[in-house]
Amino acid sequence: MKSKTLLGLGLACTLAGAAWGQVRTGQPAPDFVAKDMNGRALRLSDYQGKIVVLEAYNPDCPFCANHYRSGLMPGLQAAVTSKGGVWLVIASAQPGQPGYRDAAAARKEFAAQGMKATTWVDDSSGAIAKKYGIKTTPQMFVLDSQGVLAYQGAIDDHAVSTGDPRTAKNYVKLAVESLMANRPVPVAETPPYGSPVKPAK
Repeated sequence: MKSKTLLGLGLACTLAGAAWGQVRTGQPAPDFVAKDMNGRALRLSDYQGKIVVLEAYNPDCPFCANHYRSGLMPGLQAAVTSKGGVWLVIASAQPGQPGYRDAAAARKEFAAQGMKATTWVDDSSGAIAKKYGIKTTPQMFVLDSQGVLAYQGAIDDHAVSTGDPRTAKNYVKLAVESLMANRPVPVAETPPYGSPVKPAK
């Protein structure tokens, strides 16, 4: 796997190829069971029949922070959920790591960030990150209504943690709009960028 290092706000971040994980574009996405920020159990397969977006998230990632600060991420979440889609924010930081949030802190941050996602998902065990090969935040996955992985990789082509990402080419927006219009997804994979996700031991 080839990768190169980016520096953003003094944080070393990784740009990694999309082929490291267990998931393959065009194949059924792996199911998972996890708890949301309200302690409710959810299963990915419960959303069969809907377009689903998975967003790998870390509150301390400067790339994530820029997408929320600009309003880009909440706006995109709202565009998906308002049309019947599902958006799951996957938080894989483990207890003891700076980005970890327990359920109460997650609910508070969900509101503070202005999130319009369906819910925040606790992946502090790292099980989802391992299944999907999540290496960076924000790494994105778009599933079609049949549960097939239609897109994976970067949210856009703005691989820096500063500037206005609303001016970038947004691959997630493009994928979702294509699926909703019953058109082929024109870009199915891109190299994700962002802050590295530390795997659970």
